[in-house]
Amino acid sequence: MSDAGHEREGLRTELAQRDRVISDLRHQMQMQSASLEEMKSTQANLEMSLQNEEGEKQRSAQDRGTLSQKLDSAQNSLQKTQTQLESLERQRAQDESRADSLAAQVNDLHAQLRDREQTVNKEEDLLAHDRDVRELIGARDLYIAEIYNVASDGVTQKPYGRVFYTKGKSLIFYAYDLDKEAGVRTASTFQVWGKRGPDRRQALNLGILYEDNAAKKRWVLKFDDLKTLEQIDAVFVTVEPNGGSAEPSGNPLLFTYLKIGPNHP
Repeated sequence: MSDAGHEREGLRTELAQRDRVISDLRHQMQMQSASLEEMKSTQANLEMSLQNEEGEKQRSAQDRGTLSQKLDSAQNSLQKTQTQLESLERQRAQDESRADSLAAQVNDLHAQLRDREQTVNKEEDLLAHDRDVRELIGARDLYIAEIYNVASDGVTQKPYGRVFYTKGKSLIFYAYDLDKEAGVRTASTFQVWGKRGPDRRQALNLGILYEDNAAKKRWVLKFDDLKTLEQIDAVFVTVEPNGGSAEPSGNPLLFTYLKIGPNHP
């Protein structure tokens, strides 16, 4: 792609130089044409002079011969200039076509590069998830909890979530179908809190859930600040204004305790 771009710039430079030469040749042709017309006029005057002045016939004949030679020379020069101009114009058209072809090639290479970057990004994302799964499978002191919203009649309602808590290491919080919660606005933020003690206002901000998979309606938060994890005994989610809040302001959507013994492996 770099070579194609370099070649295209070279052709653009040559086109600019050739355009200047063509402009000069056109100007030269105009001057030669004007000179030719002047010579033709002079020749016509001499013809008239030959007819009207018999006494100067000899001298006028000589002048006419000289002028005819100059006229032939000027016509030949004009013809050469015209041929050169046509050749340069053909070459310019070919160079311009080549430059357009190179530009299309560069654009195609850019598109291929974008496609490859997207593929690499997807592969890196899959590798990152794969590492998370491998670490969770091999972790000790792992607690896994399924979290649901439960109505007053005991019926489980959406949304629901899943927590992977490795004691002394990390917490991964998955939530599903959060946008189905009544009253949730498009601009709302789903924020995760770490509960410590009975006062909900003393909860620690663990971060904002981001949409990990739009097709599966899945949100995720990964948290590995061990100092904070040691202070909390539960986690919950609230709906906050866009950008998040300094302390919980909405009602908890999802809630689970962490001060429970590991259940995996």
